[in-house]
Amino acid sequence: MKAVVYRGTKQLEVVQIPEPELPEGGAVIKVTACGLCGSDIVKIRQGIFKDGAVPGHEIVGYIHKIGENSNFKVGDRVVAGHHVPCFNCVFCKNGNYSMCRQFKATNINPGGFCEYLAVSRAHLENTVFKVPDSVPDTAASFTEPVACCLRAVKRADVKRDDVVLVIGLGSIGLIMGQVIKHFGAKVVACDLLDERIQLTRELGFDAAYKYTNDGEISGLVRANFQQEGADKVFLASGSAKSLPLATSAARDGGTILVFASVPNYEAGFANNDIYYRELTVLGSYSPSPDDLKTSLQLITDEVIRTDRLYKPCQLEDINAAIDDTCANRILKAYITL
Repeated sequence: MKAVVYRGTKQLEVVQIPEPELPEGGAVIKVTACGLCGSDIVKIRQGIFKDGAVPGHEIVGYIHKIGENSNFKVGDRVVAGHHVPCFNCVFCKNGNYSMCRQFKATNINPGGFCEYLAVSRAHLENTVFKVPDSVPDTAASFTEPVACCLRAVKRADVKRDDVVLVIGLGSIGLIMGQVIKHFGAKVVACDLLDERIQLTRELGFDAAYKYTNDGEISGLVRANFQQEGADKVFLASGSAKSLPLATSAARDGGTILVFASVPNYEAGFANNDIYYRELTVLGSYSPSPDDLKTSLQLITDEVIRTDRLYKPCQLEDINAAIDDTCANRILKAYITL
C-alpha cells in the first residue's frame, strides 16, 4: 500500500509498505483522509520521529476488515483516536488520562498518512467512533484537534462571562476560540496576520486585534472588556514572544493555559508575576475518549465550524503542505488518499 514515511529531518517520502494485518479483536481501516497536525510538523522538523515511521493521527476512513466486534461493521465510516488510557492508574483515577503510561505508549501504527491502518481492540472499544451521514470527511477529520481544545478549555475551568484572550490564530487558536465561546465566555484574540483576524468575525469571536506589542494588546483587553485584564489567557502560538504577553494581559489571580510547544530554552515566565499576582499556569496536552466523543457531537451539531480552516492536499504533496503551513500560506493541510 501507499504510505508516507519519515526519512530524516524535514523529509517525508511516499513509498510502498505492506498492508497491516487484522489485529485480534481490532479492525483495519481504509483511510480516506488525515489532517496534518502541528505536532506532526514539530516532530518532523525537529527529527523526533524514528526513521521509517508513518505519521498522522487526525484520521477518518471506513472499516475495511473487522473481527467479532459487534459495534462496527465493514463499510462503517469512522474517526479514530490514537491513544487509549488504562482507566485504572493514579492518573486516570484523577482525570489526567493523557498522563497515563498506557495512554502514552499506545499509538496507531502505521499512522494516518497511508492507505490502510490497524486499530487494536482497545482503540476500537474506546477511541473509534462512527461518523454521522450529515458530517463530511473534512469536518470529521477535526475530531481530535477539537477534542484537544475541549480538554484545554475544561482544564482552564472557563466559565460563562469570563473574558478569555487567545494568543495565536492558527487552526488551533481558531478552534479554541469557538469552543471557549460555546462555554459562554467572551473571546478576544490576537495574531500577526490580517486574514486570520478577519476570519474570527465569521467564527463568532467578540474581538480580534493585530499584534503590535504586549502593552497595546493588554491595554485593548482592559479598555474594551475588563479593566483588571483577562480572566484566562490561552497560548495557541509556538512563539516564545507570546509568553510575556500572557502575563501582561492576565488579571491578577488569572489563569494562563499553555497549548503550544515552545522549546524549554526559549520559554520563560516572569516568576515574580506568578508569585505576587497569584497567576495559575496550566498545560494541556491531549484529549480523553470522552472528549473525542463530545468533540464529534459538537462538529455534528455545527457548534464548531471547520470549513475555512483547511486546504485539501494530495498525499504526494505532503512536503509542500508542510512548507506552506510553516510559511503561513495555509492554516492546515487536509491530506487526502
